[in-house]
Amino acid sequence: QVQVVESGGGLVQAGGSLRLSCAVSGTINFFRINDMGWYRRRPGTQREFVAISVRANGGDTTDYADSVKGRFTISRDAAGSYLEMSNLKPEDTAFYYCNANVWTAATGDVTYWGQGTQVTVSS
Repeated sequence: QVQVVESGGGLVQAGGSLRLSCAVSGTINFFRINDMGWYRRRPGTQREFVAISVRANGGDTTDYADSVKGRFTISRDAAGSYLEMSNLKPEDTAFYYCNANVWTAATGDVTYWGQGTQVTVSS
């Protein structure tokens, strides 16, 4: 089994910063984490893409939604991924989710989602 757990959400004033963490763990002996992403669901809207870290043989690449470029940064290590959010705006208020594409010998590539963490930006 693989678990994905987000943390770091909270209430922040506009212009402030937050760092979200996404921890990936498993009870199996070996698994490989491929792509990792962050998504959000703002009130009254569908879940939307925020950022992704794409794992490739030549090195990892990142991509961002236009609405967060220059303000959000995704990073990763062996434990999971992180989303550094700066210059936050009230419209960034949302439930933030991370996902991880994980390979195991038993399942092949499977994408796992966390339960999410709430970010609220006050004006």
